[in-house]
Amino acid sequence: MSAPLERVVLIGRDIELRIVSLIVRCREVANEVILFDTGSNDETVDLAHEVGCKVVHHNGDLVPQHLAKAVLSLESFDGLTLCLPITARWKLSDLPLSVNRAREGWDIHHLYREASSGDSGEGTLLSSTELGHLILSPKGAEHLAGLSEAATTEDIADTIRARFVKSGVPIQLPQRQSLATASRFAQLFYWMLESKHPLLLFGIPGVVLFVLGYRLSGDLASMFTELNSTSIGVTLITIAMTLIGLFAMMVALILYIMGKQVARIQNQYNWPKGS
Repeated sequence: MSAPLERVVLIGRDIELRIVSLIVRCREVANEVILFDTGSNDETVDLAHEVGCKVVHHNGDLVPQHLAKAVLSLESFDGLTLCLPITARWKLSDLPLSVNRAREGWDIHHLYREASSGDSGEGTLLSSTELGHLILSPKGAEHLAGLSEAATTEDIADTIRARFVKSGVPIQLPQRQSLATASRFAQLFYWMLESKHPLLLFGIPGVVLFVLGYRLSGDLASMFTELNSTSIGVTLITIAMTLIGLFAMMVALILYIMGKQVARIQNQYNWPKGS
């Protein structure tokens, strides 16, 4: 079955622990995933590029009119677009709910929370809403982008199939969560796997080898009562295992410290990462 969405636009900053799993899951329901980065200071953009996700640096406000203009400025815009702000309150289990709303064929479907008092007798002021999700068709995006900053929900034309839903308490659905969102430790471990972190590549094997070598060295005196080729070989292997483990832990720490220093220098002098 073809995907109901043409693209999913992820909006957020400093989400390096979640970005890879988000992109993978969104690609299951959409043909394209785009990251609207709002000013990340971590490796969010780099990880998005590594998994082949297009990144757009978005500096505008997260109001429906501005987002509609940003979506229209993409290279190709056809089909439905789902805009998702990735905040601390948003969970991966909320994605199926937004996808199901996209299947209903709305030109504009805006799930929001009111950030300020913008509800009057003439409708809700669009610029006063805090984005939950925004689903746009080409027709809906063009109409929404043409509205003024003072536009309300009542200013939407009758020819546009639009629905505005005010959300209070988040809806709890019994959905599965990926390993990356199961816990903070799982997020950290998943990020270390994706980024090939030196503490994982060298640190964990080093600790294992060092502990095994240390434990075996304590039993050598009781295991062998005479000196022969077998005892010498086992002794040398144990010593080598311990030294290799210690060396691997040192390499992991050195690479980790060097990586932090390089990143700090790049940020200080505004050097492009990867150069």
